[in-house]
Amino acid sequence: MAMTDHGLGHIVASHRNLERILDNLKEGIIAHDLNRRILYFNREAEKITGFSRNDVIGKDCHQAFGFPFCGGRCKFDDGAPLPAFDADRYSADITTQSGESRRIEIAVTMMKDENGHAWGVLASFRDVTDVLLLKISAGKLIGFANLVGNDAQMLQIYQQIRDVAAYDYPVHIFGETGTGKELVATAIHEASDRRNAPFVPINCGALPEGLIESELFGHVKGAFSGAIRDKKGRFELADGGTVFLDEVAELSKPMQVKILRFLQEGTFDRVGGETMVTVKVKLISASNKDLKNEVKEGRFREDLFYRLNVIPIHVPPLRQRKTDIPLLIDHFLHQARQRYHHAPSGFSKPALALMMDYQWPGNIRELQNVVQFATVRCPGPLIEPLDLPVEIREAGPLNPEPYRKLDEAAVRSALAATAGNKAKAARLLGVGRATLYRFLNEKTNPAKNGPD
Repeated sequence: MAMTDHGLGHIVASHRNLERILDNLKEGIIAHDLNRRILYFNREAEKITGFSRNDVIGKDCHQAFGFPFCGGRCKFDDGAPLPAFDADRYSADITTQSGESRRIEIAVTMMKDENGHAWGVLASFRDVTDVLLLKISAGKLIGFANLVGNDAQMLQIYQQIRDVAAYDYPVHIFGETGTGKELVATAIHEASDRRNAPFVPINCGALPEGLIESELFGHVKGAFSGAIRDKKGRFELADGGTVFLDEVAELSKPMQVKILRFLQEGTFDRVGGETMVTVKVKLISASNKDLKNEVKEGRFREDLFYRLNVIPIHVPPLRQRKTDIPLLIDHFLHQARQRYHHAPSGFSKPALALMMDYQWPGNIRELQNVVQFATVRCPGPLIEPLDLPVEIREAGPLNPEPYRKLDEAAVRSALAATAGNKAKAARLLGVGRATLYRFLNEKTNPAKNGPD
């Protein structure tokens, strides 16, 4: 039976009412089918992205914006099988139509038909750029990208990442081994408009001297024994994206010259090649050595130092931001629960006190190893001192003063409970063995241990 004009009008009106509802939401809404063809784009989505719905409706969502809208978390990459997921939530950086970088929080849901079969994706998102900057300035941000911490030094780094991401100037990251320099470099790349192009890390200290030029710049067939075909180097593979030169201080003087020439001219030639290759990349370098001192000692070219060190970022060692240790512990325990579906809920107060006392020469990498070690050792809901590696349990604090705060009655009780075993008593008290020894030594020889 033919549909009456009244029935058709009701459907059209209902459709318009639904659009009005969605257009009045304070979140952007984008929906696409399983072929990534955009079906719906509301008014707030237009406002956040700068793209009009007429620009994007009916188009592949990777092509409509010039990049995958969901960033590196897109579940519909070309050639990939249909993903098995119901919902996901994460943060991403997008580039608006005017070229501005914005931070969004996005929630993605698989849409299903009446038979439970997947037929598309619905994503809601909101612009949190201004909120992010306010949190940084107010000191309330506990993490950024894959970085964790809200120490004042880390908040400054988050702000630097946001600032430098908009420019292609070279960045040099300085910090001790294990402080997370590559995470900072990755965060800069992900916040930039190069985020959808490759991020290519290169460990300059791990590449053999005879192969490093070929690895960086590629070679042509026959350039040397074993060069059976043309090969692109890391710089060429990163074209349009970011090259991260880690341990840049380990580069030999000849390679420093070649990097300098590339920075000056934007071109290089492959090993054995005669044609100049031009690529456009953002260059980020890092070192656990002070490049200024390396220049002073004659091991690093001064002109290359000034080319690399346009925007310096210093990543502090963990011992200088100990208030971040509980946040990092929670982060690594959360990772363990996600991967193995079981992990302790946290650290006991004595165990956490040991973690806070320790000086962490290996920085965050060492902290992660300790949390993983303790997770395996821990039989109960809380990680206790006995679950920690021996070097954590026995290391005294850098400042010996905290041992003076030990309660004498508690020490006597612990020694009685352990039949005089000082190592066991120290563990029971939640302090390092050296701390207990210093306390007992002062009680035995107060004059000898008094101030000079």
